[in-house]
Amino acid sequence: AGSFQEACVIQHAYNLNFPLHAVPASCGQCPAWSAFSVSSPAVVLETAEDRPEAVVVRLYEAHGSTVTAWLQTSLPVKEAMLCDLLERPAAQGRLPLEQRGLRLSFTPFCVLSVLLVVSH
Repeated sequence: AGSFQEACVIQHAYNLNFPLHAVPASCGQCPAWSAFSVSSPAVVLETAEDRPEAVVVRLYEAHGSTVTAWLQTSLPVKEAMLCDLLERPAAQGRLPLEQRGLRLSFTPFCVLSVLLVVSH
């Protein structure tokens, strides 16, 4: 019922096409853990690619709206910057690391790639 945004069509499509795979754990009370979270249902984290000393995260706005979203990660990020689709850092693309995470601004159907430099 309602619009495709209200019906969470995109989330249901991802759940159908990329189901979670259960993996047996060695302990009965393992804590929940997530490498990334995004504060807006309009923004989809499509992929995270591991590189030496960094991770590239690609996100897109899926509802046709202008939105600000927070990307949070449990990874030890030292530096964050926007990059192009070839994963080259963008001029003036440095993003401040804030307590809530990284603040990202999206226009309708915008794709953003973020290079996260991590410490080991």
